[in-house]
Formats: sequence, structure tokens, C-alpha cells
Amino acid sequence: MEELDTRGARRLAIARAGLFSRRWSELPRRAAGSGQRAQQRCLEVIRRFGYLQLDSVSVCGLRSHALVLLSRLQGLDPGLPESLLYPGSQLFEYWGHEASWLPMESYPVFAFRRREFRVHPWWGDLLGEHADLADGILQRLQSEGPLTSAELGRRRSSGWWNLGLTKKVVIALWSAGDVGIRERKGFHRTFDLTENLIPEVYRASDWSTDRSLRYLLLKALDGHGWASTATLIATWRIQRQRKQVLESLAALEDEGKIVRCRLRCAGRPSGIDGWIQPQHLELVDPLRRIRPAKDRGTLLSPFDPVLWDRQRVQLLFGFEQILEIYKPADQRRWGYYCLPVLAGDSLIGRVDLKADKRQGALRVLATHFESDSTTAEQKTAMASALRNYADALALDLSPTSSGLRLASPNSPVPGT
Repeated sequence: MEELDTRGARRLAIARAGLFSRRWSELPRRAAGSGQRAQQRCLEVIRRFGYLQLDSVSVCGLRSHALVLLSRLQGLDPGLPESLLYPGSQLFEYWGHEASWLPMESYPVFAFRRREFRVHPWWGDLLGEHADLADGILQRLQSEGPLTSAELGRRRSSGWWNLGLTKKVVIALWSAGDVGIRERKGFHRTFDLTENLIPEVYRASDWSTDRSLRYLLLKALDGHGWASTATLIATWRIQRQRKQVLESLAALEDEGKIVRCRLRCAGRPSGIDGWIQPQHLELVDPLRRIRPAKDRGTLLSPFDPVLWDRQRVQLLFGFEQILEIYKPADQRRWGYYCLPVLAGDSLIGRVDLKADKRQGALRVLATHFESDSTTAEQKTAMASALRNYADALALDLSPTSSGLRLASPNSPVPGT
């Protein structure tokens, strides 16, 4: 069995995530504006992971999917990520890691999930129990064209867990693949018939579960570098297919596409077993020798592909990733929606931000460093991350109580 240490796994994870220079990440680090070239560079980043997770929270000025792209692509128009999904685009929306935008070519890969979700995982057999309503929704989309859930239901619901039956059924139809999401405006979905959104060449290809799992496992490793079986399963939420996942991993190993690799880490004498692709294993030693700039910081979404696996983040970075949105204000340790700050190969702290677009200000509610003995490099990295983010949003950065000196505009992105 191959072995690597946490530093090697961490640097490989950052490189594969597109957060080192292009030489190591093999992804672009710049995407000026919002034109076709910028769209293509966004797609390159999305294809690395195989998904772009969606989230509605925009208190810091951008939603998570925009933050993920902005953290990797300097000069990107921050409004572009909201408009990447449209009829004829190279993306479709479906259940990936969570609700995600996915590359169009992966539509056949999720045939197993569409089959499984004929019975909705939360609400049961809605389509069987309410077949007349489901047929009515499909007929309306056929005759009236694209409709929002509000237009379909003719009423608004008070929240996700108190949905009207019509909205539940249309989501069940989407989960089963009968309808698709045409676009989002203000994060509100517009539904349309799948045949109007997905090219026939992709709809006609019905992959087996085994073929799909092999594809997804390799795609997950493309984004992670090294990963445990648990992380690979969680990446695509394929816990129900665990037995088949283990069989697929064994088959990929037999074919030489992946190798077993044990992570040596403190507090775990026997290490942690995982997987890596051979070509990525060869990157570990060269990555150990690079000297990433420690005084250049970038803000990451709390749902960034590098961060959503909390145990993995703790293991590789020694960083406790916590999201406190659902805690009462007096119980929060860090803040409502904190963005971790990456500098070099370390997560040096986190910031709680609020964008006040009416006032043209980005308000820094709190800054937190991980280390009690903060270095000058770390302060500079935090300040540059805040300044670059404010500049990208064309907002004035409000004074902070942290004593940080704000970096000059247009500071280089990390690793360049």
C-alpha cells in the first residue's frame, strides 16, 4: 500500500481544487469579465469536481456557487455565476453532492439516481399517490411552456418544510427526471420539460449503475486528490449504493486506475486508508517542494468542495469548519456565515461579512485567526483577501476592529 502524510495530502487537495497556480492545478486562475471565455473557464472549474453545489444564502454579497468560482478565477464578473444555467448551456441542475449544477455530459451518469428517485427520498411515492396532479403539471408545461413553482401551484408556501402539494410533486418530477430546471432568477427556479433542456444524445444514453459509480468515484478523486472511501461516498451521496461502491473501487484498482493509499496522521497510529489515482500520487513530492505565498489570502465558501467534509478538513488542515447559521446569535462562536481564509497551504482564519449593497459597503463583522500568535504574513493575507473580495464586488470595505492593514487593490491570487 502507498502512503503519504497530511502535508502531502493537503497540498494535493489544494492543487486539485484549483487553488494553487495553473502549473499545479491544471486549471485557469483568471477569467476576466463575463463573456464566453469566462463562461468556459467557469466550466473548466466545475468539470474538475463534477459539480457546483448551490446554496441560497447571499449575506456576504455572493451565493456559495459564485464564491467557489470567484475564489479560483481572478477578474471574474461576480454576477456571471448566477447566469451559467440557461437553455442551451453546458450545465443542468440535479442532485449531485447536493442540489448542484452539473456538466451536461454527465447527464447519463445519474440515470441510476433518477430511477431510484421515482420514489422520492423524503416524501415517498408522491408520483404514484398523486398521479393525476403529476400528469396535470406535465400537461401544463407542455401547453403553457416554462413555469415557476409558484405559477404551477398558484400559491406561495411559507417555507421548505411546509410546501404545497403541487410544489412537492414538481420537485419529485424533477428528481425523477421528468422535468428539469430551465434557469434561476433571483435563485427562484423555472421548470420545463426535460426534453426541452437535455439534448437527445444524453437522454438516450442509459448508463448502468456500475458504470455510473466508476465514473463518479474517479471524478471525486479528480477533485480531492487523496480521499477515504467515506469521503468518496459522501461526495455523491451514494450511501445506498455502498456495497456496489466497494465493488467498483475493487474493479478500478484491478484495472490500475486507482491505488490504495494510507494517510499517516497524528493520533492515528495505523493511519487512514484511502485511494488515489497513480498520476496524482506522482505530484505529491513535487508539491511538497513548492513555496506557496503565505501572505496572499483568498476567501472560501463554507460549502467549497475543499471544506464540506468537516472531518477531512480537521484531518488535513487542523481546522474546525463550523457553519452557525442555524444557531441563535448569542450561541455563535464565530459568526452567522463565516468564510474561511486560505493562505499558502493553511486555513489561517475566518471572517464574518455582510454586504450592504445599498450603501455600497462590505462590512466586516468579525475576523478570527486560528493561531494565538498571528504572524505578519497571516495579517497581510487576511487583509488582502478582504480587499480583493471587496474590490471584486465593487464595495467599500468598512473599517474593522482587528487592526489589519488593508492590502492594495488587485493583489495577486494565491500561488501565482
